Amino acid sequence: MGSEPSLRVVLVSPRNPLNIGAAARAMSNFGFTQLRLVNPYQVAFREARSAVKAHYILEQAQVFETLSEAIADCTLVVGSTAAANRDLHVPLYRLEAAATILTGHLAHSPAALLFGSEKFGLSNGDMSHCHSLLRIPTREEHGSMNLGQAVAICLYELRRNAAAPAAEHRFPPPPAASAEQTERFTVLLLDLLARSGYTHERTSESTELKIRRLVRRLSLPAADSETWLGILRQILWKLRQGDQS
Repeated sequence: MGSEPSLRVVLVSPRNPLNIGAAARAMSNFGFTQLRLVNPYQVAFREARSAVKAHYILEQAQVFETLSEAIADCTLVVGSTAAANRDLHVPLYRLEAAATILTGHLAHSPAALLFGSEKFGLSNGDMSHCHSLLRIPTREEHGSMNLGQAVAICLYELRRNAAAPAAEHRFPPPPAASAEQTERFTVLLLDLLARSGYTHERTSESTELKIRRLVRRLSLPAADSETWLGILRQILWKLRQGDQS
């Protein structure tokens, strides 16, 4: 499967080192190697005994303080969720459909697959970084899964899906903006909205989530992202000039 090096498996605020080890073992089972952790509860995860024959993945795992940093080089971010009683705001796919989307994207560009903490899953803030979400089709009476098991099922589906003939694209899509480029665009846009009076202190947090989701839905190509950054910087410069006069 030629796409493995492009997939980043990202565990957000994992609490149990054994679950991290189990996730690493599942990655090794299916040939994925890039594990990233965001603010793990215990640094001792690298010695997890559950990572049978997969300690090399734990040893090279990268640790980040924020989700933005962990996905900065990715052009597609997909989060996993049980989706129970959540206000999602982004497309939600069954695992089979999400695997098809991920596999197609990984053929030409890096992507991240996110898993939330064992206790709370992905937060609304985490989901605002996602282009889409996936759901493992469990029964409604017991929708949540062990973290290691969820990682294993998702990676199995990716491996199985990649074995099918890839769809041919007559014209390859333009390179998508990375998460880092999208974040710079989002931060600059939020700054402009605050200066214009669109954002109010009382509703700033909910507005930021809405703006992040809006930007994700744009799916900006990398070249367009740089153009928009130039436009927004010019507007911001003009506003600052007006403040000084």
